[in-house]
Amino acid sequence: MISISSNLNIMIKAAEKASKSAIRDFGEVEKLQVSKKGPRDFVTKTDKHVEKILIEELSKTKKNYSFLSEEVGSIENKDKDNVWIIDPIDGTTNFLHGIPHFAICIALKTKKEIISGLIFDPIKDEMFFAEKNKGAYLNNQRLRVSKKNSLDDCLFSSNHEGVKFSNLNMRYSGCAALDLAYVASGRLDGFFHNKINLWDIAAGALMVEEAGGIINDINKYKTNKIDIRASSSVINDKMLNNLKNF
Repeated sequence: MISISSNLNIMIKAAEKASKSAIRDFGEVEKLQVSKKGPRDFVTKTDKHVEKILIEELSKTKKNYSFLSEEVGSIENKDKDNVWIIDPIDGTTNFLHGIPHFAICIALKTKKEIISGLIFDPIKDEMFFAEKNKGAYLNNQRLRVSKKNSLDDCLFSSNHEGVKFSNLNMRYSGCAALDLAYVASGRLDGFFHNKINLWDIAAGALMVEEAGGIINDINKYKTNKIDIRASSSVINDKMLNNLKNF
């Protein structure tokens, strides 16, 4: 049995509790696809409700920790050195259209370093998590990035702009957090995206590193304009060379 910190334990419990609301609402969204108005307003409420549960749960034992979250923005509490970074539903557009590919994301940043990260896909019941210098895991199985060394054999993911730019074998899943989790688990070989938000990638960036992959220095960018490059260590130079003008 792997040993996890009390903070990661809190994160797991918060994500599991919030996921119940997300799963229930996702079932409703699927029914709303056929209505004239569509489910957009409903999904916005879900996003905010999931965020509220996460903030409440994380605050129960760590009352003074600060927050950075997609919906409410920055909440500065007494402890500004420890910041929970939250994306209540990454992959909102997928959720909105009844596509079961989205995730709840939580990371803990301590003195400008991400030390814990969690990405929970509640539909597939896949809990990806990592802690600094302790490795990355999927449901208690240790994760390792892929070892493929030919670009032709690799599969990469990005957003719309990245897919248009690149001649690599590409996917555009609509959920950056799961893309990074998939790089960490070897399902994907690399992920790149320009001008992305910290809450989309904080947990996943740590995960890739802890699974033996390479991430560029994301700390030099503004919180909402990060250019990220993540891949296995074997393929990193080749990927970066391919993306020189992106």
